Amino acid sequence: MDIQDFKYHIIPIKDKLYRLAFSLLRNKEEAEDALQDVMAKLWKQRNRLDGLRNPEAFVMTVTKNMCLDKMKTYGYKNRSDADIQTMSLKSGFPGPAQTTELSDSINIMNKAMEQLPEKQRIVIHLRDVEQYSFEEISEMIGIKKATLRVILSRARKNVREAFIKVQDYENRKN
Repeated sequence: MDIQDFKYHIIPIKDKLYRLAFSLLRNKEEAEDALQDVMAKLWKQRNRLDGLRNPEAFVMTVTKNMCLDKMKTYGYKNRSDADIQTMSLKSGFPGPAQTTELSDSINIMNKAMEQLPEKQRIVIHLRDVEQYSFEEISEMIGIKKATLRVILSRARKNVREAFIKVQDYENRKN
């Protein structure tokens, strides 16, 4: 891999690499150091990168492994339970309570969508779940775009009202 190939394949993903390093190390300076180490390592071994089908996947793996090595080296294993709990809270992944609450909310939303009239249920599903454009939905079900927007607005309003109604009831119950 020559310098042009390196610039074309590796340099554009450095921001992704930094975000990965930061998410693992949770320290700006350590993430920057890890990224610099990864880039230096890749540059030294750039001739080996020629045969890769997916250089981005390889580079992400190298970055992950470099960060895991740094974590072992700097004693991340010896962190207190409070540090680990803080890391899991900052990880962006929901904890058990949030997972349960999210699951309940999804169930409420599904029940609310089941209660919608057929046309509203179809439109909201095609638009919000399947991510079709208004033009595509219009062609699929033979309704004008303006009418689709009205149907979608009413469907969202009905789902929102049903969700709020259930949430208010549960809040009063507790």
